[in-house]
Amino acid sequence: MTADFLFDGPQDAPLMVILAHGAGAAMDSPYMATFAEGLGAKGWLVARFEFAYMAARRQDGRKRPPPKGEALVGEWRAVIDHFAESRPRRQIVIGGKSLGGRVASMAAAEARVGGLICLGYPFHPPGKPERLRTAHLEMLALPTLIVQGERDPFGTAQEVPAYRLSPAIQFHWAPDGDHGLKPRKASGHSEAENWQHAIDAIDGFLSGLPLN
Repeated sequence: MTADFLFDGPQDAPLMVILAHGAGAAMDSPYMATFAEGLGAKGWLVARFEFAYMAARRQDGRKRPPPKGEALVGEWRAVIDHFAESRPRRQIVIGGKSLGGRVASMAAAEARVGGLICLGYPFHPPGKPERLRTAHLEMLALPTLIVQGERDPFGTAQEVPAYRLSPAIQFHWAPDGDHGLKPRKASGHSEAENWQHAIDAIDGFLSGLPLN
């Protein structure tokens, strides 16, 4: 686990949101910065971190593929434990983009945190809908919000409703959005609009979580 974090929002916020990056872009990518800064402006404390493989890339410039998600669960748990030393776990919400959100969902069962946010959940590899990554989501009891593009190749709005998923999971669908929530120009929607609506949906989700 890297010891470096990026923070947005007030330190005395009622909830802390910890976000991890996706497989190929770092914690300070435009996508991650927009969501962290947007939620910080809503009054939530947001912390971003990088898995060790991404932190190593930052140091030496060498691109590395991410380890399998299962191999990163320990790093997520270490980050949660770090912040749980200073605030109740029920006041911590975990999540992230794609890989970061998926690994958070795998760590969530034992983390005893207050909620889970997945930004573009990779339900299956693109073009391989038979290889579902949903088994652990069937029994998930943690309040969860998945923000998903309607045409995300990792799980579209046509595919996902047929999956067996826990009733604790709710969705915000970005109109015509891809894996990064970007729509096509002809759709009449914009990336900035989809990102902002997603931030608003997350804000509403966080506002509804119990703090105790």
